[in-house]
Amino acid sequence: MPTNKTFRLTTIAIFIALLIVQTFIPNVGYLRIIPALPAVTTIPLTVAVCGSLFGPGMGALMGLTWGLLSLLVAYTQPFDPVSLMLFQNPLIAVLPRLAAGWLAGYFSNAHKKWHPLAAGLTASLVNSAGVILLTSLLFMGKTAWFAHYLGHVPAGSPLIVMLLIALGGNAIIEAIFTGILTPLIVVPLRRVLAKVGS
Repeated sequence: MPTNKTFRLTTIAIFIALLIVQTFIPNVGYLRIIPALPAVTTIPLTVAVCGSLFGPGMGALMGLTWGLLSLLVAYTQPFDPVSLMLFQNPLIAVLPRLAAGWLAGYFSNAHKKWHPLAAGLTASLVNSAGVILLTSLLFMGKTAWFAHYLGHVPAGSPLIVMLLIALGGNAIIEAIFTGILTPLIVVPLRRVLAKVGS
């Protein structure tokens, strides 16, 4: 991978710009499928690609940027009540994204053969699992509130079950999308970056 410092900084700036575009331009980074529920996001793809190309540190930086942008959006233009409740909490907004980026980068180093696919799946699934687990821990006393907004969930279910039922579809769609596209982008981009940055 390229070691030239200027080239690396330029590449980082491009990836951060992509995250900003995905965050603030409608239907680019967040696809609204069910109005009352959080959107399906394409942002894990950007995080996974960056982590695959540059390793855990860069993956974590992209995850952190994504988390901070999620926090900003939750306070300035929340799309739905559930997103507002979840992502105005810094732990839920930032930690799963940070972990997703770092682990995507880790898989890029640890599993050379499968790393782009593993990075894509990891970035998406770790984010979704982290959001669901942290929400179920931090909002145990808000089960009735979530049941009202999440809709079709079994009465009296634990909050984690409600979240899995309501958000599991999003998680699967995001994982398939990111898992398939990450290798298709990373493999040719590695070759290009190796030439340009050498």
